[in-house]
Amino acid sequence: MAAPLLEQLSESLGSPEPAIRLILSILIGSQLYHSVVCVLVQFLMLRLMGRTVTAILCSFTFQMLYLLAGYYYTATEEYDIKWTMPHCVLTLKLIGLAFDYYDGGKEPSKLSAEQKESALRSVPSLLEVCGFSYFYGGFLVGPQFTLRSYQRLVARELTDCPGKVPNSVVPAMKRFALGFLCLVIYAIFSPHYPDSYYLTDEYEAQPFWYRCVFILLWGKIILYKYVSCWVIAEGVCILTGLGYNGVVDGKHQWNACANMKVWLFETTPLFGGTISSFNINTNAWAARHVFKRLKFLGNKTLSHVATLFFLSIWHGLHSGYILCFSMEFFIITVERQAQALVRDSPVLTKLANSALYPLIYVVQQFIHWLFMGYPLVAFSIFSYDKWLKVYSSVYFCGHLFFLVAYLIMPYLRKALVPKNEGREKKQE
Repeated sequence: MAAPLLEQLSESLGSPEPAIRLILSILIGSQLYHSVVCVLVQFLMLRLMGRTVTAILCSFTFQMLYLLAGYYYTATEEYDIKWTMPHCVLTLKLIGLAFDYYDGGKEPSKLSAEQKESALRSVPSLLEVCGFSYFYGGFLVGPQFTLRSYQRLVARELTDCPGKVPNSVVPAMKRFALGFLCLVIYAIFSPHYPDSYYLTDEYEAQPFWYRCVFILLWGKIILYKYVSCWVIAEGVCILTGLGYNGVVDGKHQWNACANMKVWLFETTPLFGGTISSFNINTNAWAARHVFKRLKFLGNKTLSHVATLFFLSIWHGLHSGYILCFSMEFFIITVERQAQALVRDSPVLTKLANSALYPLIYVVQQFIHWLFMGYPLVAFSIFSYDKWLKVYSSVYFCGHLFFLVAYLIMPYLRKALVPKNEGREKKQE
């Protein structure tokens, strides 16, 4: 009986049935208990274990195991919207809460600037933890924010008019309009670029160049799904005041909850630029609570690998997630080497600053968009047999391209970088 009702409601609202099911399950469904259990357990850990490393380890272990168990027991062969989607956002919130409470017991001189901003000097109440966890502006898709920011919001400190309601309607509507535009683009073009097309005989029968261009266009369109959600959610946070970020150069800033730099996302020809413009708050959370906390390893590369591994299993247990983040690490490594080569080589530096740069930019952007979509294939059709079939059909061109680039980079450096330049770099 419930299924036909959900179908009718979905059709009348013009929304996918899984999305309707998600909203209803959060509001009235029995699956609400998953988040309630995790919130209560986290609160008890703060109260009973105090500001200890044990509390952090227990919080991290419990919250991640609960999420991974949810992934395991609800896993299907298709991407679906279920209770684990908002729960993965909640997991980061609650783990971050344990870290922030722990930092609150340290001397301020031992904390970084961002740790000082988020550190909790007193144990939060159950009401504060629940309000922070279920805040409607960030519960479903993010953004990530700290309990300290939420406390400042409740205390009416986040406003451009002290003691008054913030003038946030205009900046909020700007973000909403931008998010809605991205949503329209996705709604118009996504039916022409479905994930399922990759697994059809028709796709495999297409010429190699067509398959590659399809990956490029598909990757560009599929990301608007995330962009639209995050930018609209940011608008909600701005409207409440949570997005207020002080004054810079005499102008009030509303980007405290920004999860996307849309202009940078659209124009950057660099993979690093896309990553720094995309899912900003989650990346900042991972940098603050995983990458920087692994400083004791004494190796940035190892910390980077561990952080990406954490993010991959946080997304889910499918092999496609690990492959996607592995490719990201490899691509960024090669790109940084290429940037260093261009910077150190007088010939390449001159070429990059010449009148030919617009042409170079077009070629670079084509490579960038193609190989941004390439790892996303594994992310979106995450089962081993599926992504292997797609990558085989394009002859693993992304893997080969960056492997070859990585292998020839030392020889290019020998040929294009003067020896004295190399010696100067080593001395620096």
